[in-house]
Amino acid sequence: QVQLVESGGGLVQAGGSLRLSCAASVRTFSSYGMGWFRQAPGKEREFVATISWTGRSTYYADSVKGRFTISRDNAKNTVYLQMNSLKPEDTAVYYCAAERYGLGSPGRSRYDSWGQGTQVTVSS
Repeated sequence: QVQLVESGGGLVQAGGSLRLSCAASVRTFSSYGMGWFRQAPGKEREFVATISWTGRSTYYADSVKGRFTISRDNAKNTVYLQMNSLKPEDTAVYYCAAERYGLGSPGRSRYDSWGQGTQVTVSS
C-alpha cells in the first residue's frame, strides 16, 4: 500500500482558489494512477479528477471541468489539484487515492490506497 498525505485545504470565499497537494511515500510513485475524490456531509464520496502515471491523460467530473486541474510531479512523489472559481458546493473533505495499474480511473473501487483527507470550505 501507498501512504498518502493531503495538504492545502482551508477556508476560502466563493470565486477564490486553493491548491491541494498529496505526497506519496512509495519509491514507485511514477507507476501509479492517481485520483482526487471528495465527500460532503451526508453524501457519498464522489470522483473529482484522475491522472495517469505519465501525467498525459487526465479526466474530470463534469461539475469541476474547466475550474479544477490535476497534475503530478513524479520527481517529488506528489499530485496536485488546482481549484479555481470555487463554489460553496465544492465544500467537502478532499481525498487523494492511488491505483496500481497506472491509468487512473473515475471509479472508487479501482483505488487501493487513500489519504486521510483535507477539508475545503467555500463560503458564499
